[in-house]
Amino acid sequence: MKTQENMPWWQKAVIYHVYPFSFFDSNNDGIGDLAGIMQKLDYLNDGTQSSLGVNAIWITPVFPSPWADYGYDVTDYTAVDPVFGSMETVEKFIRECHKRNIKVIFDFVPNHTSNEHSWFLESKFSRDNQKRDWYIWANPSPQGG
Repeated sequence: MKTQENMPWWQKAVIYHVYPFSFFDSNNDGIGDLAGIMQKLDYLNDGTQSSLGVNAIWITPVFPSPWADYGYDVTDYTAVDPVFGSMETVEKFIRECHKRNIKVIFDFVPNHTSNEHSWFLESKFSRDNQKRDWYIWANPSPQGG
C-alpha cells in the first residue's frame, strides 16, 4: 500500500513549471532569463509558510534554438542560449535552488532537435550516414510531395 512515506519524491512534491522566456526579465531586454527566476526563488520556497513551498522547478528548454518551436527546436544540447544566461548562470541557478531545497528538472527532449542541429545536418547528408536512423525519413511520393 502506498503511503506518503514510501511514495517517490515527485509524487508528493509541489512542482512549479517555469517557461523562462516569459517568467521574469532581470536585465530589461524583454525576455525572461535564469537570473530572473533566481530573483524569485525565495517566493517559491524560502522555508517559511509565506512562500509557495515549491519542492522542484521544471524548466522548459534553455538550450540554443532558432525559436521556430518555442525553444524546443534545440540546436545544441551542451550549451545555454545567451538570452537566458550562460553555463555559469545555470550552475549558480542550481546552487541557489538547492540552498532552498528545490530540485531542478530541465526539460530535455533529445528527439526534437532543430533542423539546424548538427545531428540533423549529419543525418540528412546521405542515406548511409551513421546518424541516418536518428530521424524518420521517407521517400517522396510519386507526385514529389
